[in-house]
Amino acid sequence: MNWLFGLFEPGHALGLLAMSPPGWGGALLTGLSHTLEIAIGSYILGTAIGVLGAFGKLYGGPIIKDLLAIYTTAIRAIPELIEILLLYYLVPDIVNRFLLSMGRPRIDLPPILVGTLVLGFVLGAYMTEVLRGAILAVPHGQVEAARAYGMTPLQIARRVTLPQMLAYALPGMANLWLNLTKDTALLAVIGFNELTETALQAGGTTKAFMLFFTAAGILYLIISALSGRLFALAERRARRGQPNIRGGGI
Repeated sequence: MNWLFGLFEPGHALGLLAMSPPGWGGALLTGLSHTLEIAIGSYILGTAIGVLGAFGKLYGGPIIKDLLAIYTTAIRAIPELIEILLLYYLVPDIVNRFLLSMGRPRIDLPPILVGTLVLGFVLGAYMTEVLRGAILAVPHGQVEAARAYGMTPLQIARRVTLPQMLAYALPGMANLWLNLTKDTALLAVIGFNELTETALQAGGTTKAFMLFFTAAGILYLIISALSGRLFALAERRARRGQPNIRGGGI
């Protein structure tokens, strides 16, 4: 085993991945934790927006439907990098303008908060369409039966629509999660210290770009593999009692 530990000695190239300085292993794991923090926060926010957006597009009034159509169309049409740059500078400006109008001083929003809001807002447009399609996949006869029993729209959503739509939505939601974990790398352009930015900094300092980008790629791959298994388990659980549907999954 001595040869294995020798690979991570300071004199060896892989020693640059050691957990303590001059190795960058600890910094990469810190960047990975930042990536997961912002991805989880953005996913929760995007899912909440998606649920409201999906029901709004299906059951809202004409004005709500038009506004949501503009939102989903614009977000999906504009490159995400441009959206991130626009929203990253726009959100703090809106907040500070509001504070100044209330007679309060300007504040500096934490980058992780702004990044979470930006990616969550972008994800919400895609999640809206995924969940809207899942709602439409729920057999309409079951909704009509719930209405015949005298259920309110909220009860129908909670007892009939939401539980059944989950099985149809999970494959798309899994894909959006995997895309989101990669999209966090776009925050490197605004200086957010996530995994890709940390790998870039490590490569710039040591000139071992291939080593650190490969390490970052492996960490992203691990996230994708673990996430895929978790979503597959969740989908199987959601489909219990339903006919077996081939060709789905992640």
